[in-house]
Amino acid sequence: MLTLDRFEEASERIKEITLETKLVYSDYWSEQTGNKVYLKPENMQFTGAYKVRGAYYKISTLSEEECKRGLITASAGNHAQGVAYAAKCYGAKAVIVMPTTTPLIKVNRTKSYGAEVVLYGDVYDEACRKAYELADKEGYTFIHPFDDLAVATGQGTIAMEIFKELPLVEYILVPIGGGGLATGVSTLAKLLNPKIKVIGVEPAGANCMQASFAAGKVMTLPQVNTIADGTAVKTPGSQIFPYIRKNLDDIITVTDDELVVAFLDMVENHKMIVENSGLLTVAALKHLDVSDRRVVAILSGGNMDVITMSSVVQQGLIFRDRIFTVSVLLPDKPGELSKVASTIAREQGNVIKLEHNQFVSTNRNAAVELRITLECFGTEHKKQIIKALEKESYQPKLVRTSL
Repeated sequence: MLTLDRFEEASERIKEITLETKLVYSDYWSEQTGNKVYLKPENMQFTGAYKVRGAYYKISTLSEEECKRGLITASAGNHAQGVAYAAKCYGAKAVIVMPTTTPLIKVNRTKSYGAEVVLYGDVYDEACRKAYELADKEGYTFIHPFDDLAVATGQGTIAMEIFKELPLVEYILVPIGGGGLATGVSTLAKLLNPKIKVIGVEPAGANCMQASFAAGKVMTLPQVNTIADGTAVKTPGSQIFPYIRKNLDDIITVTDDELVVAFLDMVENHKMIVENSGLLTVAALKHLDVSDRRVVAILSGGNMDVITMSSVVQQGLIFRDRIFTVSVLLPDKPGELSKVASTIAREQGNVIKLEHNQFVSTNRNAAVELRITLECFGTEHKKQIIKALEKESYQPKLVRTSL
């Protein structure tokens, strides 16, 4: 079971393969929230996520026969890499079933550790059913990504490290997908200090644990919809549910829009790449209704493909009013475009795209539409540019930005 002795055993064992992820004090989020905020950067692990902890410890508890049969799991990416890497360390075959929506970087890295990858289903739950089918058919030993007490014990070693570095920690924020990480961290944290508050964080579009808490039993969501693919789980673990229900103090949900902004903040202020699921705790900091507390936000992973990264950065710039699009009407005659450009230049706006529509009116001489996409310094600068365009009688209107 989840005992202090087991957690201590796991903490020593996983040192064989984990990297040291020391706490990072965040001046930025401390100032934003009024708390003393520390980040636990599990995105810096060798496999790019905390999952290798639980996978390695679980495999270390298996018999030689169980390992020889081969290992199988289902995962959206991070547990896949953890099992693949741990299996390689033990010389065992690994088969990983991943949803077809899994980012390419996670698929390729899983393969790079020598695992066989099977792509199946749109979400984790569908991939998991397929993995169980293959386990029954081929005799593989199944390593569950979260609904396993040994796996949860391995994940909980994060709490041991947090307490060693910051003994007076008062709040720990932990991401929730299926619940394995939250189970291990909250259980060990309460064993070490019953007064500590451990808060789980879920995507608003995949809040299966929150729904289960409200019902008092494990519930299955009809669907999930979130950019946090690593926590896009319909059904939390039934074995771990009693532990997490006992030890977790609260659950916060955050929207995809909040994750987009958190990604931009993390890149700009800490120069770190953290995947959307790993940013759940950072996005939740502003929902924490306390001040002057020692708070640790666990960054669970950093495996993010470049295309997704690019899209998130662009959306973050739009949400922060660093990029916006404005429509103006002007006569269709030489020199008008130059006048608009001069007005924007005087206000230090930077034009990145122009769209000229001559057919907005039947009378082209009266008006044509010019859509201008601009870079600026933020909301106040955006208002300043719009005010300058109004002064020149261009009747500016904000429109949806499409990059």
